Amino acid sequence: MDCRGQEPPCPPPSQPPTFRSKKNSASILSALQQFWRDCAPAFAQQRLADRAQALSLSSLLCLGRHTVTGLLTTSGREFQDWSADYRIFSQDRLPLTDVFAVVRRAVIAELPPQLPLCVAIDDSLLPKCGIRIPGATWRRDPLGPPFQTNFIRAQRFLQLSAAVPLGDGAYRMIPIAFHHAPTPPKPPRNASPELLRQHREAANLARLPLLAAQRITALRQALDSEPGGVDRPLHVVVDGGYTNATVLKKLPPRATLIGRLRKDAKLYYLPETQACIPHVGRPRRYGAPAPTPEQLRTDEATPWITLDVSISGAPHQMKVKRMGPVLWRTAGLAHRLQIVVIAPLRYRLRKNSKILYRQPAFLGVTDETLDLRTVVQEYIQRSDIEVNFREEKTLLGVGQAQVRNSRSVDAVPALQVASYAMLLLAACKAQRQHQAVDMLPPPKWNAASPPRFSTARAINQLRAELWGRALGLTNFSGFVAQRTPATKPEKFIPDLPSAVLYAIN
Repeated sequence: MDCRGQEPPCPPPSQPPTFRSKKNSASILSALQQFWRDCAPAFAQQRLADRAQALSLSSLLCLGRHTVTGLLTTSGREFQDWSADYRIFSQDRLPLTDVFAVVRRAVIAELPPQLPLCVAIDDSLLPKCGIRIPGATWRRDPLGPPFQTNFIRAQRFLQLSAAVPLGDGAYRMIPIAFHHAPTPPKPPRNASPELLRQHREAANLARLPLLAAQRITALRQALDSEPGGVDRPLHVVVDGGYTNATVLKKLPPRATLIGRLRKDAKLYYLPETQACIPHVGRPRRYGAPAPTPEQLRTDEATPWITLDVSISGAPHQMKVKRMGPVLWRTAGLAHRLQIVVIAPLRYRLRKNSKILYRQPAFLGVTDETLDLRTVVQEYIQRSDIEVNFREEKTLLGVGQAQVRNSRSVDAVPALQVASYAMLLLAACKAQRQHQAVDMLPPPKWNAASPPRFSTARAINQLRAELWGRALGLTNFSGFVAQRTPATKPEKFIPDLPSAVLYAIN
């Protein structure tokens, strides 16, 4: 239907309906299909690859709860045998490592040569209500108020997201890994000493910093195994929970860590060389105490440096201070750090109100020669991983699947996150080729100043490409040129195709 509620002319039966397609023009649907063709060799059978692709597309197009039955209903197989779709998760038939490897290689292909691969690492919780779900336990609620510690029953996952440049200084984080990170269940009160010892060992191996260090090493090895990957640096941006000895002392070569520090971290200068002066005892490894990050911020003798950075494509200026190289006992002698202090940003709650200030940021960088602007810019990009978590839980419904198998609780969310990563990559390509691709027009309230190509808009575009053909849509407007509206416009009839394609806005 057009905007006046009139039926468009039906195409002849011999020609399938198309959605405004052009010759040699890319689309989100074709990009997703190409990703799954690259993943097909990793599957044991072609029918498993086809089933995984159908479930992946259903997770992006589902309008209700994103359970396994919801995905089956979206793909139109609610009246068929559903056991094979559950077995693909419960019997470990999804090569998720190879699927994310395809995503990782696609991310690297989007980067210019010699540009570092910037990866953000963080963990997230998927709330659960059942007491028999593997990996679900009581955890601290990160969304609780600061004056009260709340607990929720949830599963814990570790995610790695890589930054992809969009042009005009904007970046977007693409998930390249998603791992279940459960903690071992507590033994009973009357457990034997041997059982308690085994639980302590298992809990030590399940620590998030240790898992993050293993993922960083695996990512560095994967880069080295690819053509030209040895010369590409790896930059890892983390928050304060991962800036510790477990991650720093296991950091692989040709990998740089940018992490937040405590404002009272005890730092030391490099020891003075006294080769010609005989000394008694062990040689000094650490020099004189250096100022703490907070002391560096308040030191009037150290001037502020103004940097031009890009936040969501918009230019901003930030004031920073730098100190280095210094040593930190937590990082050991293998890393000479540079300390970067970002001044607190000022803001107003409303017009003409008093100026308020946010908290400053204290960063520690394991590469003392890394450019200061690169450090600040990559730290700003890390905040987009929080956008990944929000969109995965709200738009993609990650964590809504009601599965109880120990393999299914790992595979179902990982497949949804991999589908989300493929969608973002396809949207990035479509955004660059907007002149060659017929995109779904943005809503009227965004037509004047359209924002970046959001995930909701990408899902709408995918629905238009996939469902638009079935609905026989060729155009969304019945007017050749814009006209001045009449005093009494005609009453519009609710348009079902338009409501479906814009359902999640």
